[in-house]
Amino acid sequence: MTTVTDPGNARVIMFTFAIGALIALVEANGGVQGFVRWVEERRWVDDGRKAQILAWFLGVIIFIESNITVLVAGSISRPLFDRYRVSREKLAYLIDSTSAPVCVLIPFNAWGAYILGVLATLGIADPVPVLVASIPLNFYAIAALILAGVSAFRQVDIGPMKAAQRRTEEGKLHWDHSVALADPEDMAPPPREGMPLRPVNMIVPIAVMVLMMPVSMYVTGEGDIMAGSGSTSVLWAVVTAIGVAWVLSLVQRLLDLEALSRASLQGAGALTGMALVLLLAITLAAVTVEMGTGTYVAGIVGGRIPLPLLLPILFLVAGGIAFATGSSWGTFGIMLPMAVPVALTLGLPPTPFIAAVLSGGIFGDHASPISDTTIVSSLASASDHIEHVRTQAPYALLAGAAAIVGFALTGAWLAL
Repeated sequence: MTTVTDPGNARVIMFTFAIGALIALVEANGGVQGFVRWVEERRWVDDGRKAQILAWFLGVIIFIESNITVLVAGSISRPLFDRYRVSREKLAYLIDSTSAPVCVLIPFNAWGAYILGVLATLGIADPVPVLVASIPLNFYAIAALILAGVSAFRQVDIGPMKAAQRRTEEGKLHWDHSVALADPEDMAPPPREGMPLRPVNMIVPIAVMVLMMPVSMYVTGEGDIMAGSGSTSVLWAVVTAIGVAWVLSLVQRLLDLEALSRASLQGAGALTGMALVLLLAITLAAVTVEMGTGTYVAGIVGGRIPLPLLLPILFLVAGGIAFATGSSWGTFGIMLPMAVPVALTLGLPPTPFIAAVLSGGIFGDHASPISDTTIVSSLASASDHIEHVRTQAPYALLAGAAAIVGFALTGAWLAL
């Protein structure tokens, strides 16, 4: 098992340190405070409800890569959530519940490339229209997005989230027993006294990071954006954004080379704990794959399910595997080669079966404490990781229940 030496895993760990450096730089050069002041002056965000809507909206429109979605939406929204006393757990939930669902529903990204690659190996001659046809049946992703939107627009807090919001309104960012996965105050020195606070110093590096993602996918895919490397592209995008932040700070004489180096190292160092958690999560996921956990679980139910229950069970099994492994992509690789042949053998269209597996993978990934997207959501919102998992669980279960109903109805229709 080569968890640490695997190039993709190594790039994910490097990305963790790089994003810490970027967050620290846009804080130290006054970009974050400048952006907050800018949106407040224009009254785009002047209360907690609008802050939540902004986080949800950013999560929906940035569909290039799930971790990029989480980090951009979290970095921009967190100061506003703190300003208007909306819980960081709510921010973590909103950005987590819009990242992967959007990426799988708008698959012009690494997610789509990976899924199409798996489908192509299963004998599906033209996988693109098959994947597109499965999108309206991806009930969990759709339900998660809608529920997150309702929660933002209507400020709906349920279960532990309601208690977290009440605590935040009383002036406490965290519970006494909680520890933020990354504390923004420890990540970067504050802007020096008298430094001009310009929103461009935050907006431009983040915009460059988002735009560099498809460019990097195009380059690493040798002209085919759908064949690009997601982990390489994310790392390139963040490093480019760091370079832009350095140039902006130097040109405006906001920070000298020593201050830039100090801020970058401080931000990267502050995420050492998060990088360790991510490494352990990757290792645990690799162990479960080596042990054949996913294949074993899938095999238990294989061939023993009546047709009307097949799609809901596929969803639940995929969810269980994703929860245990912390990997939606790994779940797709395990379950799609099982689900698609079943559909073809029964003479049924493969699209509902594909949708059930994709939905289940996203559901389990959301609920899993060892998922990289869940961990990065805790990082981007500067919230306690276990509190994020705990407060998000009721929303994930509600969306999961809606998905089960949707797949049950679809399975009943197929049985007719």
